[in-house]
Amino acid sequence: MLKVGVIGTGGISPAHLRGYLAYPDDCEIVALCDIVPRKAEARREEFGLAAARVYDDAAAMLAAEDLDLVSVATTPDTHAPVTIQALEGGVHVLVEKPMAPSLEECDAMIAAARASGRLLGSVAQNRFRDDMATLKEVLDSGLIGPISHAQITSAWSRSLPYYDLWWRGTWASEGGGCTLSHAIHHIDLTLWLLGRPQAVTAVMSNAQHHNAEVEDLSVAILQYGRALAELTSSTVHHAEQQSIVIQGQRARVSQPWAVAADRHQPNGFPAGPNDELVAELDAVAASHQPLPRTGHPGQIGDFLAAVREGRRPAIEGTDGRNAVELVTAIYKSAIERVTVDFPLQPDDPYYRTGTLVERAPHFFEKTNSVDDQGGRLIVGATGS
Repeated sequence: MLKVGVIGTGGISPAHLRGYLAYPDDCEIVALCDIVPRKAEARREEFGLAAARVYDDAAAMLAAEDLDLVSVATTPDTHAPVTIQALEGGVHVLVEKPMAPSLEECDAMIAAARASGRLLGSVAQNRFRDDMATLKEVLDSGLIGPISHAQITSAWSRSLPYYDLWWRGTWASEGGGCTLSHAIHHIDLTLWLLGRPQAVTAVMSNAQHHNAEVEDLSVAILQYGRALAELTSSTVHHAEQQSIVIQGQRARVSQPWAVAADRHQPNGFPAGPNDELVAELDAVAASHQPLPRTGHPGQIGDFLAAVREGRRPAIEGTDGRNAVELVTAIYKSAIERVTVDFPLQPDDPYYRTGTLVERAPHFFEKTNSVDDQGGRLIVGATGS
């Protein structure tokens, strides 16, 4: 029975708690930690964790408890120090997205995992979705041919009060705006589906949130050889119509699932649909075997199994780092007005912790700060 602790009991912590509680034969939540103890106590009561002990300091919890693994669900700026402390204490770590605000911190976390021999996983729960897994299987089949173009829309709807929460809306504590905190889901999926791009060109703005320093809208063009991908990150879109559309040489496939394929005349103009190829692609999609668990429970189940079996988890720290690298490149391109090549090197100023705080524009100054917010956490079509 693996002993689990959860560090950070804010809005995303219920996803972790439900995930662990889905495996009562494999793990037990024995400790909760939050800098505001009443929040941890409220989670303990909400989830019926009467035996779990509450702490207001992660170091104290790690010293007092004989833990096998922890979830780190604190604010982004604290992910690295808390994760490294746990790894150095011999505890496996599953850290929420974004893994950290800088590549320097991500690499320090990965180095700590290697030195300790413990596992480090980065949350990317949307890979554990049947629709995304279906799209991945269709792309891996090769039936659409070489990819020409992709449109990835990570569209979220957040009004002004969203950025009133004390840690949101600043480069120092949140680490960035919608590109880092929201589109990180689609950025991870882009890398999973298409691989690492060769270069990126981007622009960003704050179109609607005058109470936040950070961007609420960015548009990036990713270069993949002759192929291009468009990535829109936003907290200003109504209806949260998130989507992935991939155009191949022979067909187009999309999430939500849709497929189209054209036949062509000898003169190059379309001659109607290629019904046979559409049927073949639909058959590949229909053959997908549903995942036993999806979202956070799916990823947590894999991580628990990896700890038990001594194997690598499906999503490692390097995956979280790769997503942060693409975010960092988008920010560098938008701030410096340059095309950024991959990979980013350690001597690049944007690799380092603190560069965004120094160089990123303050679109506005944060005007409101509240300790807590009520209401439901609406996580949209692809998670928080």
